[in-house]
Amino acid sequence: MEETQHIPYQPLKFEENEMIERSAFFYDFMNKRRSIRFFSRRDVPVEVINNLLKTASTAPSGANKQPWTFCVIKNDELKAKIRELAENEERINYNGRMSDRWLEDLAPLGTDAVKEFLTDAPWIIVVMKKTYDQNQAGEKSNNYYVNESVGIACGMLISAIHFAGLVTLTHTPSPMNFISKALNRPENEKPYLILPIGYALESCTVPDIKRKTLGDVAIYYA
Repeated sequence: MEETQHIPYQPLKFEENEMIERSAFFYDFMNKRRSIRFFSRRDVPVEVINNLLKTASTAPSGANKQPWTFCVIKNDELKAKIRELAENEERINYNGRMSDRWLEDLAPLGTDAVKEFLTDAPWIIVVMKKTYDQNQAGEKSNNYYVNESVGIACGMLISAIHFAGLVTLTHTPSPMNFISKALNRPENEKPYLILPIGYALESCTVPDIKRKTLGDVAIYYA
């Protein structure tokens, strides 16, 4: 196997005070991010979507395998088909698959089996994880830390969406096998996440949730 060429790394350099200011600004900015279920039908330029995906693709991955495929959907008929299939699964979830405790935890958020955001949002990105790679000759090669790698890429994608002034929602109907069939994806790709992307409806509201404090989520070993 040919050895990868190494090149000099050129790090960003900030003074300590500037690092503190930048990190505080970014926290304040990201703390305004919310999951949105009410989308405007206002269009978003494809150039923006392209840049978001390029940002997600800078994520680290096991052995640099980059085990993801982003299925970008704008076609209204296909969005409607995905919504229909997703709602079919969600109705089963809400009426039997989900435990009483799960439903109780969801109740304050006001969610249900109706997923209008899948047809209202101008774009949908379906993130597929590639469990292995396969060349045109049918030869397979391993991917590593697939879930972790794709999860990091999704986190960077969600951050990029917020940075662009847009909104999204992490939608994971379970099971999601219907997506592979609807999009005619190969066997080595499995659905990971659905992200509707666009602008929030002007009348949009969100639950008044509280995030855990730093003391709740971090333990320091000095």
